[in-house]
Amino acid sequence: MTASDRAVQLVKIAAEAAADKLADDILAYDVSEQLVITDAFLLCSASNDRQVRAIVDEIEDKLRTEADVKPVRREGEREGRWVLLDFLDIVVHVQHEEDRVFYALERLWKDCPAIPLPESVAQVNMQRART
Repeated sequence: MTASDRAVQLVKIAAEAAADKLADDILAYDVSEQLVITDAFLLCSASNDRQVRAIVDEIEDKLRTEADVKPVRREGEREGRWVLLDFLDIVVHVQHEEDRVFYALERLWKDCPAIPLPESVAQVNMQRART
């Protein structure tokens, strides 16, 4: 089983929204064979709490306007260090850079297939990695 077309579409919208707010290291994984609760994870990070919140707001806004979905669960928003947005088909993790390094979610899901992201997101990832 692989991630549904709907999940891949939501991942791409969320990834572009994160890139618009200059998120770092945007990655997506198809976790559908490992988890029953969701099809995909989107991971990204930011250098400060304010930027984490801005990325979260942009992702929610874009998914609401472009795909007519709202999160069914939101965690960590008060602290602004690691915000989890659960849209059922996908789960988005927006982490402060320090938390991203410490928790290293990529290591947990490295065996899952990566979901290709739009070229615009790949370009932002490359540009942000250089700075």
